[in-house]
Amino acid sequence: MATARNRAIDRLRRDRTLARKTELLARLEEIDVPEEENRLPDERLELIFACCHPSLTADVRIPLTLRMVSGLTTAEIARAYLVPEPTLAQRLVRAKRKIREAAIPLRVPPAHLLPERLRSVLGVLYLTFNEGYSPTGGEALVRGELCDEAIRLGKLLAALMPDEPEVLGLLALMLLQDSRRAARSGAGGELVLLEDQDRKLWDAQRIEEGRRVLVRALSMRMPGPYQLQAAIAAVHSEAAEREETDWPQIAALYDELARAFPSPVVELNRAVAVSLAVGPVEALELVEQIEGLEDYHLLHSTRANLLGRLGREEEARAAYGRALELASNEVERAFLAARVAALQRN
Repeated sequence: MATARNRAIDRLRRDRTLARKTELLARLEEIDVPEEENRLPDERLELIFACCHPSLTADVRIPLTLRMVSGLTTAEIARAYLVPEPTLAQRLVRAKRKIREAAIPLRVPPAHLLPERLRSVLGVLYLTFNEGYSPTGGEALVRGELCDEAIRLGKLLAALMPDEPEVLGLLALMLLQDSRRAARSGAGGELVLLEDQDRKLWDAQRIEEGRRVLVRALSMRMPGPYQLQAAIAAVHSEAAEREETDWPQIAALYDELARAFPSPVVELNRAVAVSLAVGPVEALELVEQIEGLEDYHLLHSTRANLLGRLGREEEARAAYGRALELASNEVERAFLAARVAALQRN
């Protein structure tokens, strides 16, 4: 696996211009992948499908692939799963032991077995993109190489499986989210919140491409979590100014996402949408009910923002302080420290 991973990295370095030279998405209709075709169009994609073996339990299949193929650290993967790093490390150790003792063959599956691994493969691409879009640590707000690689693989997967709506949904989500990359940081590299971003810096080509892919996915009438998240991102992309954002529609989409695919993070994002569609009082009530995110810095920063809007500055300062303790990305820490300092001056 180590040799294969190194081969994939070497291949990736040679083919860095692939994403720029080949617009697979625009040719989805023309690409016909025969059902009997056993070879995937990219060695890295092969490795991801190989590692997402159904004999491994769901709680280790994606983390193991992220560690072995995507190159994410244990700490980064643990943060994605909102579990302590030692817990995640033990899972990985047990998974490797199981592969060795049970002699699980990590081979590229034939074409007819790809669908049974697709959900895990999508999870790998999603979390790889997320780590690029919002890095766990370091001094950069965005790890562009991870975002670009996730999108590249998403386009290849969409060409291979053009009739899988969630493949298209994930690709649309990544494109729409990534369209804001240039606006997310200021001239000095500081964090710029969505509400304060210069939307003229948003990538119009990425937005148009993402919307086009989303329309195709939704036309199949098989909704899934990636399509719903992409729909939320699409609503954001329609607003030329922040005041034009349709927050009631975004809140309604989060309601649907929370009903169909519940998770604490979805509930947190739903609360943010409610705060802007209805008000901070209702949103704070939702935040206070969320369980399982006690060590997630965004829960505390969201709570701090709501408390500040309600004039409860002392509580807001404490909440921002807790968020600062938990944050590990230096750009986010600088932003939170500035918020704490501003409240202290008041």
